[in-house]
Amino acid sequence: MSRIDILSEIKKAEADADAKVAQAEADKKSAIAESRRDSVKKIQDAEAQMRSSYESAIAKETADLKVKRESMLATGRLEAETFTKGSEAKMQEVKDFLKNEFERTLNVTS
Repeated sequence: MSRIDILSEIKKAEADADAKVAQAEADKKSAIAESRRDSVKKIQDAEAQMRSSYESAIAKETADLKVKRESMLATGRLEAETFTKGSEAKMQEVKDFLKNEFERTLNVTS
């Protein structure tokens, strides 16, 4: 093999090595970019999942509180109705008592 052939082979091997290094660098950059895209997507998916979970928990608690509120309002209405009926009965007793006392006072003075 002549010196020119050997140099030619070396240049070819160096060119092949440079091409392989360039390809490896391109592959590395591509892999890094893909990894970044994947990690951003995973973060966005996790945030979306968290928001969804948070919103469903808030909706559930809101519904539970609405039910509890309605129950408490119904109880309050029943108690108010009971007090109203009781006070109406007492009012009649008070009216009768005052009427009797007034009449008794009038009968005593007559």
